[in-house]
Amino acid sequence: MSLSVRTASAILVCLSLRIGKVANSWFPPLSNQQNVTIKVKTPFASGRARADRHRDGENRHRMNEIVEGLLKAGQLILTLDADLIEISLRSLRVTLTAVLISSLIGLPLGCWLAVRRFRFRRFVIATLNALMGLPPVVVGLIVYILLSRSGPFGVFGLLFTPTAMIIAQVIILTPLIASISHQAIRDLWAEYHDLLISLNTSRWQRICTLLWDGRRALLTASLAGFGRGIGEVGAIMIVGGNIDHATRVLTTAISLETGKGNFALALALGFVLIGLAVAVNLIIHSLSRTERSGRW
Repeated sequence: MSLSVRTASAILVCLSLRIGKVANSWFPPLSNQQNVTIKVKTPFASGRARADRHRDGENRHRMNEIVEGLLKAGQLILTLDADLIEISLRSLRVTLTAVLISSLIGLPLGCWLAVRRFRFRRFVIATLNALMGLPPVVVGLIVYILLSRSGPFGVFGLLFTPTAMIIAQVIILTPLIASISHQAIRDLWAEYHDLLISLNTSRWQRICTLLWDGRRALLTASLAGFGRGIGEVGAIMIVGGNIDHATRVLTTAISLETGKGNFALALALGFVLIGLAVAVNLIIHSLSRTERSGRW
């Protein structure tokens, strides 16, 4: 019995030694000088890399679209595109007509308020100043209601026509021009008051004198009205309808073309609008310089 136990123990020892040698031959032990780098690729890391590459591609695509749009916009301006010219001329025609009518109403009104003293004068001046901040969308809504078929002026069929756009702009621009001209003529009247009274001039002679001597300030008021009117979009969109070849102007066309994704035409129209605004500001600056130097 003891012999068999000893034999079994010896056999187990031999087997364990044999298994150890085989394991060492298959998996050699690592020495202290060996460096092992294990790279593990996880789904999260690869997905993030793909997302970064996709984002970079989208950014490059957007930049290419912007550059391409700018180049096409410049080409449309240089080649005098027919749609661009048509929309620009219509905008100028509508705005200049509205500024002319507003000036014919606002300039004498502002001068009259500066010279004339009456009971509700302060109330009228306060009303004009308040109307300067009237939201154009509200003006467009009021004009739309008045000119619609169910409105009091619906029989004239003016809705969605350039005439309706001019009416809306006149309502917006008249308080602005009247307020600016009133401020300019009031300062001039304080300077000329004693002289005109001593000459025993009539009220209309005083007004004509003030209008002539304050012509630079009054022209500045009209130009300020033009700058306000050329950039108007809310009221024009409501009463004009943005109809192609009929009531589409610079601002409404920019809004439409941007929504359609036609950035080339939208940018070209925007450049024309910016050019008009800059030209008006340069003229106003030139007028202020001539006024300070005493010329014209």
